[in-house]
Amino acid sequence: MRHGSRTSTTRCAAFLVGLLTAVLATALAQGVALGASLEEIKKRGYMIVATEDDYPPFEFIKDGKPIGLHHDLVALLKKSAPFEIRQEILPWQGLLAGVATGKYDVAITAAVITDERAKSLTFAMPTADGTHYYVKRADDNRIKGIKDLAGLTVGVQQGSALYAALPELDEMLKKTGGRLGKVVQYASYPEVYQELANGRLDYAINTIVTIASLVREKPTVFAMGEAVSKHSYHAWALKRGNNELRDYVNQFLAEQRKNGNLSKLQEKWLGKAFPDLPSVGMLPGDRPMPD
Repeated sequence: MRHGSRTSTTRCAAFLVGLLTAVLATALAQGVALGASLEEIKKRGYMIVATEDDYPPFEFIKDGKPIGLHHDLVALLKKSAPFEIRQEILPWQGLLAGVATGKYDVAITAAVITDERAKSLTFAMPTADGTHYYVKRADDNRIKGIKDLAGLTVGVQQGSALYAALPELDEMLKKTGGRLGKVVQYASYPEVYQELANGRLDYAINTIVTIASLVREKPTVFAMGEAVSKHSYHAWALKRGNNELRDYVNQFLAEQRKNGNLSKLQEKWLGKAFPDLPSVGMLPGDRPMPD
């Protein structure tokens, strides 16, 4: 009896998921914006933002308290916004999908702008450089440059832009006569770093800011390598086409740049300021390789 009830429930759930997927697909095909516009947010009196739970130094939990660059920016946004800011903290895997389907209005996170993501999301002006670098164990003398990564095992976060950009590293390796080795995906970067430290990975890929922060904290454990991607940037994400809300977010960030708050927070959390970031989210294809 329990088995039959369970099967019925499973079928019902599957039907509902299928129905929702079909509705969302139809809405997207017809160009219907599921995310709330700025005017709609003003009318209802609140904006829903989502931040990640475990991506230092941008956003993470320490001693039960959410901290990091973006949490400080959210605090400033709450002071300046003419409506309530409702914040939800969740694992990375649900952030961008939640914005794309309209569950959240803005993903206030360190999403790396990619050509693929720009097909379904609109990005605000960047909050930091997000170019990808490799990190290795500090005592691993096998790896002295990119060519030495050929055939080695690399770790990345599941569903991240770092994973999507691995073909760029593969192209670099092919030019040296090598190929990309085994790729292992993890739910979060703390897991990646633990596996690297334990010797189960040969190297990992992350952005320049996060790797620099990691090496500052554990200089005897990890060492930073070279760039393995095109120039990239971290930016907040909104549903594609929600330009009015994007402009409002950009206005807020531009003011934080102008009054010096953003530079101070970058110095505090990232270890350096980025005064020359683009003033708009990068367009698809507009990401050159590093010099």
